[in-house]
Amino acid sequence: MRIWLRIAVSVGLLALLLLLLPWETVRTAIERLPLSVWLAVLGGFVAGHLLGVLKWRVVINASGGGLRFVDATRCYAAGLFANLCLPSIVGGDVLRAALAARATGRPEAAILGGVVDRTIDVATLGILIAGGGFFARNAIPQWGRDALNVALVAAAVALLIFVPLIIRRPLASWPSRFRRRIGRGLVTLRSLSRSPVAALISLTLSVIIQSFFVMLNVLIGRAVGIEVPLPVWFLVWPLAKAAGLLPISLGGLAVRDATFAALLVPIGVPAAIGVVASLVWQSVLIVGGLLAGVVWWVMARYTHSGAKARPLATAMPDGGYG
Repeated sequence: MRIWLRIAVSVGLLALLLLLLPWETVRTAIERLPLSVWLAVLGGFVAGHLLGVLKWRVVINASGGGLRFVDATRCYAAGLFANLCLPSIVGGDVLRAALAARATGRPEAAILGGVVDRTIDVATLGILIAGGGFFARNAIPQWGRDALNVALVAAAVALLIFVPLIIRRPLASWPSRFRRRIGRGLVTLRSLSRSPVAALISLTLSVIIQSFFVMLNVLIGRAVGIEVPLPVWFLVWPLAKAAGLLPISLGGLAVRDATFAALLVPIGVPAAIGVVASLVWQSVLIVGGLLAGVVWWVMARYTHSGAKARPLATAMPDGGYG
């Protein structure tokens, strides 16, 4: 989808939410949130992304990158900041991969490591959704349980059928418009199979990080008046985040918030309070991204990579992942 369409979707949906929501409920929910809770969540967000640096560095180095921790921090901070300025998180991934390629002189390791890292994060969302759905089954309506069961079974069947089909089918036999994406997926699977320990470490860190972010949202939610069982959070928040990853909006803005609120409504949470909780988390993302930009700027000025930098064109070869 074109960038202007993504912006229109986010702005239009956000405006619609603000027009339809009862402002008295919104104001009351905002007033309930202590500044200390917001600051604690911001600190937790920063801490979670420090673990994210370690996770990303594991997969980069498993691909042969040899990325130092100081360079990994600088590149990761740049990508986190870029997520505020670019239409999707993919833009941040591309920037941090390009900077890592310059720092290590190994563009193929930086690009492949980034793809593997993003694949593991998406898999983690699936794990949290499945686990949250299982433990929250008694807290959601019957139709919700039925829909979730159908979706999980369909996803499992699709994986069992289509993954072997994609792996076995020659890449040249696929239509040209699908060939590049399927090639990326095959390379990612091959990389994971060659470094199972690194993949397991990265997956474990990803589960810890995403679970920690869920708990930070629980703090926000309880502060603004959302009282639902803990497993519900591990179902609803990853589902909303997954919706925000769809390439239909500006970095998931408004789509993630509307999805989060809509998923909580059947459990008895007013839509206005759900939107407020999600937008508070969005404010943490924005401030955290700006802090990451400051870190990137400072580190770019006062640190130097130990490896000789390569031109950006080298880091993004023809047919690569950029």
